Amino acid sequence: DVSLPLQRMYELVEETRVKLQAAGVEATAKAAGYGHLGDANLHLNVTSLSGRDDKVLDLLEPWIFEWVSKAKGSISAEHGIGQCKPHYLHLSKAESAMNLMRTMKATMDPKGILNPYKVLA
Repeated sequence: DVSLPLQRMYELVEETRVKLQAAGVEATAKAAGYGHLGDANLHLNVTSLSGRDDKVLDLLEPWIFEWVSKAKGSISAEHGIGQCKPHYLHLSKAESAMNLMRTMKATMDPKGILNPYKVLA
């Protein structure tokens, strides 16, 4: 999930569909969006009708995260940064904020045993 300014909320879904079409995969990959307008969260759901499709994944990552950053959104919304997006966190968080998160995590969990491999964001 991502968060976006309300006026740009569905634009990401539409541009994702254009990108899929330009790559010639729109027959097998579909994009839909749903979310929470009240807190500006969007769940962008891209499914491949043939199962996991690395071509589609490579087409959309990191493009989606860069698009969200340019739209003044955040790649981390109600579900947090997750395990697949930490290396893109710099697109929506300042270096000082990331340093503070690391410091807090190290202070509260110096041995790294609480939720290992997770990012405090």
